[in-house]
Amino acid sequence: MKKNGILSRAFLVLLFLFLYAPIFVLIVFSFNDSKSNAVWGGFTLDWYAQLFSNRTVLDALQTTLLVSVLATLIATVAGTAAAIGFSRMRRRPRTVCMTVNNIPLTNPDIITGVSMMLLFVFAGQALASFSGWLNGLAWVENANLWFDFGFNLGFVTLLIAHITFDIPYVILSVLPKIRQLDPNLAEAALDLGATPMTAFRKVVLPELMPGIINGALIAFTMSIDDFVISYFTAGSQVSTLSMVVYSMVRRRVSPEINALSTLMFVVVLVLMVAINLRQARQEAARQRERRAASRA
Repeated sequence: MKKNGILSRAFLVLLFLFLYAPIFVLIVFSFNDSKSNAVWGGFTLDWYAQLFSNRTVLDALQTTLLVSVLATLIATVAGTAAAIGFSRMRRRPRTVCMTVNNIPLTNPDIITGVSMMLLFVFAGQALASFSGWLNGLAWVENANLWFDFGFNLGFVTLLIAHITFDIPYVILSVLPKIRQLDPNLAEAALDLGATPMTAFRKVVLPELMPGIINGALIAFTMSIDDFVISYFTAGSQVSTLSMVVYSMVRRRVSPEINALSTLMFVVVLVLMVAINLRQARQEAARQRERRAASRA
């Protein structure tokens, strides 16, 4: 038994070493004074200074954050509403809806990206044809009106694509919390005079909040990390951070990429730690309230 415990610990150490050693090397060489990724040339912060003076990277970072935040907010609201709707369905329609919801999760990203690109191109051409037909009508010509409903791949299509693949993660994060929720709580709030919206906001929503936060965090992480779907739906005028990094890697692996990756890793790590600490404090507060209620 003792030997098995030692082997399990050694396997766990090797597993964490395999997972985090590349990230540690990346962080170390982001402070390397040399352009080499194999030879240490001294400590420097020049790559971070060059990174923040690179206009292309800053524009891509702004686009990535804007798309990720907007997609996360919209997907969180839509996914939470969809999860509540799924939970109130009968078993057979809920099974069908959950199967459809899981398709974007199991579908390869390249298939999702290409299919959404084709959909956007078809929709743009259809709207352009409709606007051309509308402008050709006699009453439109006499009224001197002009319609243009066509659109090209850009920020809007990129945002729609991110919302599409973010919603299933939110649904899967919120549904377990809905199953754990006591349905008598909302009914008790209604019996005590609360309106349906007040009961949802004061009783149901706080119980679902851990799942909502987890879903929003997963959606934000998936959105800020996405490359394949963004590559096919962003068009030629918009570039995300992953697309800029890909174009930089195609030429050469610059230490600026190490600095950029280090900053992204630190931001995500701080966000994860803050959310976990918040949830731990909330759980501890709930346990204290339950103990006080049981004593009373």
